[in-house]
Amino acid sequence: MDVFSLRDNVIRDYGAYVRSFLTIKDERIRQLVDQEMDTGFLWPDPLIQLSPAFESGDTLQQLIDAGELHPECINIFREKREDGRLGAPFQLHRHQVDGIRAARAGDSYVLTTGTGSGKSLAYIVPIVDHVLRRGSGKGIQAIIVYPVNALANSQMGELEKFLCLGYPDGHSPVTFRRYTGQEPDDERKEIISNPPDILLTNYVMLELVLTRPWDYQLITAATGLRFLVLDELHTYRGRQGADVAMLVRRLREACVAKQLLHVGTSATLAGSGTWAEQRNEVAALASRLFGVTVKPQRVIGETLRRVTPEQDFSDPIVVEGLRNRLQPPVQLPERDTDSILADPLFAWIETTLGVRREAGSGRLGRCVPRSLSGDEGAAASLAKLTNLDRDSCEAQLRETLLSAYGCRDANGHPLFAFRLHQFVSKGEAVYASLEPEETRHVTLRAQQFVPGTGRDKILLALAFCRECGQEYYTVRRGQNEGGRPVYMTRSLSDRLDTEDGVAGYLYISQTEPWPDKPADFIPKLPDTWLDTTGSSVTVRRNQRENLALLKQVWVG
Repeated sequence: MDVFSLRDNVIRDYGAYVRSFLTIKDERIRQLVDQEMDTGFLWPDPLIQLSPAFESGDTLQQLIDAGELHPECINIFREKREDGRLGAPFQLHRHQVDGIRAARAGDSYVLTTGTGSGKSLAYIVPIVDHVLRRGSGKGIQAIIVYPVNALANSQMGELEKFLCLGYPDGHSPVTFRRYTGQEPDDERKEIISNPPDILLTNYVMLELVLTRPWDYQLITAATGLRFLVLDELHTYRGRQGADVAMLVRRLREACVAKQLLHVGTSATLAGSGTWAEQRNEVAALASRLFGVTVKPQRVIGETLRRVTPEQDFSDPIVVEGLRNRLQPPVQLPERDTDSILADPLFAWIETTLGVRREAGSGRLGRCVPRSLSGDEGAAASLAKLTNLDRDSCEAQLRETLLSAYGCRDANGHPLFAFRLHQFVSKGEAVYASLEPEETRHVTLRAQQFVPGTGRDKILLALAFCRECGQEYYTVRRGQNEGGRPVYMTRSLSDRLDTEDGVAGYLYISQTEPWPDKPADFIPKLPDTWLDTTGSSVTVRRNQRENLALLKQVWVG
C-alpha cells in the first residue's frame, strides 16, 4: 500500500466534501477561504515517524529455566492461529522483561513506553504467572482498570488468544471476565457467582462495585488482591485523578490487600528533561496516585536500538556518500536487509525520523514526528545537507520509506515500519473587522483584534446564509454608558439574550443596503422561500415564521 497516495486521496475527498457546502457571496472572503484550503489550513502536511526497534530481553524459555516464570507460560504466550496451529513463543522486549522482574521482586512499577511497544504484556505475563503459581479459581487475583470500555474490549480479544486458543473449551488455565456495565444482567450475575482470576473493568464501574450491595461480592472475592493495574495513567488528572486516587485506597483497604502490586501504563506521562528527570517525575506522580512508594528505578521505559549503523553526518566523506546516493539516476536498493543496512539514506532517515541520542547519557529515544515537506521538513534538511533540490529529496524520501516497508526482519516485522500522522480540522469561522467590505480585515485565524492595531479594531465571527452566501456578523448587541450600541462577539450556537445584550446578526453593506420596508425584503430572500404565481411573488407559508428573525438583523 502507498500510504502517501492514500493520504492524498483522503484529503482530496475531504476537501471536496467541505467545499460542497460552502456558499460565500463576498469575492474577497471566498478567495481567502479557497486559498487557505489550497495551502492546507484545515489539513497541514502529515507528520512521519519511524516505528523504532526495541532491544530484546530474555526469552520465555530462559525466564522459565531461571525460575522467573511458570513453565506453562511458554504455551500461553506464543503465536496462535484461529485454526489451532501454534507458532513460535513470543520474543519479549527488554522493557517487558523489566516489568516481569519488577513484579517478581514485589515492587509496584509504571510502564512509560510508546504506542505499539507491547505495554500490556509487561503486566499480563506477571499476572498470569502469579495465577498459575497460586492456582486458578481462588478468587479475583488481578483487577485491570481502563479509562474507556473500548480498551477493555480490545484486551478481552488479546486474552482470548492467549488463554483460550490451544486449550479445550472451558479449560483455560487462567480465567478472565469483563465487568464494565455493558454486560447483560445474566452475565453479571454469573460473574458475581463465579468470580474470575482476572477482572477487566473501568473506574466508574469499580466505584459502583465498592458501593452497591449486590456487586460487593466481587470485593469479597478479591480479598488479598495481588495486582491492580491502571491503564493509560495520564488520563487520571485533576479532580478525576483525585477521585481515582481515593478509589485505589478504598479498594486496597476493602480487599485487605496487604501485598498489592500497583501497575500503571502510559505512553505520554512524562514531561521534558532527561530520562533520569522523567523517571523521578513519573515516580512521584505514581506514588501520589497509588498511595504507595514507586521507586524511580521501577519507572520502566523502552530500550531502543538502531536498525542501521550509526553514521556521523557532520563528516564530509559521509555527506558525499549520501549526496552520491541521491544523484540521478537514482537506484533504489534491493529489498533485502543487507542492501538497506548499507544504504546511507536509510541511516539518515533513521537518525532524522527514527531515534536520537539523549545529550549526556547517550540513551536512544524516539525522534519527534516531522513532516517531509515544508521549510522545516525532513526534505528541506536533506536538501540543505547535500546541496540538492528539495523536491527531488522529498520524492526520494517517500520512495525509500515505501521500499523499506516491504522488507522484513528475521521475525517477519517490517524493517522500517513508519507511521503517518494526519491532522484534519473541521474549521471554525471566518473573522472580519467592522469596516466596509473593500477594506475590512478578514482572517480564518481566531483572534480578538486586528493584528497591528492594538485593541482599536475588534474581529467578529461571520455566519453565512446557506442559500445565497450573504455574510452576517454573529454578535450580541449591548449599549455603552452613553447609550450607543456596542457589538460583542458570540458563538453561532449561543442564541440566548443575556444581561450583556441581545443575540443577533449584524448586516453591513455599502453596495446593497438593507431594505427599510418589510415588503422590500422579498428580493433578498432565497428562491426556496418564495412562491410565484403569475406576476405575484409571496413568501411560502412554511417560511413566514422565519421572517420574524429579520428583526434580529441590524443595519450597520
